[in-house]
Amino acid sequence: MVVHLSEDPEGAAQPQVGFVVSKAVGNAVHRNLVKRRLRAATASRLFVLPAHGRAVVRALPGAALASFEELSADLDSGLVRATRRLDERAGERR
Repeated sequence: MVVHLSEDPEGAAQPQVGFVVSKAVGNAVHRNLVKRRLRAATASRLFVLPAHGRAVVRALPGAALASFEELSADLDSGLVRATRRLDERAGERR
């Protein structure tokens, strides 16, 4: 799983998350299952994102075989990495 994160200070104050689940993940049933699991896992983790944060979560092909717990763990580590990268970029601009 890959997580991209940016900030949009002029956008809505609440964080927003989008999901990209390509055909490489599997057929429509598998893709929708992955999207539903990611949506559920993300809902309880929105507090991690900055107020004006915009995140894109891209599922890799292995996501179709992953359990909810595995997807949640991958999402946690992806959000931590993406938040750290965003903080580093913000520090470089200052």
